[in-house]
Amino acid sequence: MLHSRVRVEERMLHDALVADSARERAGEAIELELIDIRSLVLDPAAHGPRSGRWGAFDLVFDRSMSMSGSLAVLRVLEGLGIRCVNPADAIEICGDKLRTSVELERAGIATPRSRVAVGAEAALEAVEELGYPAVLKPTVGSWGRLVARVNDRDAAEAVIEHRMTLGSAQQQVLYVQEHVEKPGRDLRVFVVGGEAIAGIARTSEHFVTNTARGGSASGIEVSAEIAEICERAGAVTGADICAVDLLECPTRGLLVNEINHSMEFRNSVETTGVDIPGRMAAHVIGIARGGASGESARDGMGERVRA
Repeated sequence: MLHSRVRVEERMLHDALVADSARERAGEAIELELIDIRSLVLDPAAHGPRSGRWGAFDLVFDRSMSMSGSLAVLRVLEGLGIRCVNPADAIEICGDKLRTSVELERAGIATPRSRVAVGAEAALEAVEELGYPAVLKPTVGSWGRLVARVNDRDAAEAVIEHRMTLGSAQQQVLYVQEHVEKPGRDLRVFVVGGEAIAGIARTSEHFVTNTARGGSASGIEVSAEIAEICERAGAVTGADICAVDLLECPTRGLLVNEINHSMEFRNSVETTGVDIPGRMAAHVIGIARGGASGESARDGMGERVRA
């Protein structure tokens, strides 16, 4: 299991993967090694598939907090024939809001209206095309950071100027989204192996409802409608495991807002009553064994599984 920082979630996944129940599900011993991606030196020109130390592993489970770091490492490992969860392509789609929007639109999945601009004047035009209030976001980011709602032209000009002047080159790509008048909450649904297994509502008086920003979580029943749109959205990305964030629009219904490839879930297990890390662990083990949920470089059912 790759990581950059061992959070509560990684400890929960570690315990779920090596627990007696996990071994019983696999029918064999589970060996798990935690690897900090910051310690790795990889050779993309290594000869032959499954070369070097990586040949000992049936699967690499990425839980790094660094999207760029994950992509760099997984691109090399996939080139060596290593099965990775999630795959690099899925991480790239989930981690980039613009890629997410493009793929959802291509698949005909409802999502908030959005515009993209790379210049200050064009960004202001994009905001006014969508109308006020509008939401400005970085294309890559998490925990609701640098997400701003602009209610008028003065606010839009100020935020855009700051992004253009103080931000990195990446921040100068302006992603503008319509403001959806949601009912004080959004929904997050956990999708594992193509199945919506649990969901929460994140409620806040602020328009940013992330629990990292003070939002409170409560369990919800995952209806057939919610499950269908979330499972379709997850399939679009190619992710083995993801969390789909939904907005409840009063006029258009459920809209997919974002998709998360390395989601946190520490507060959602008790809230939903679902063993989320256990379900994730079972799915990862199934892929490592070469079951219906994935392929493995080893087909022997009696072999020791290393992740």
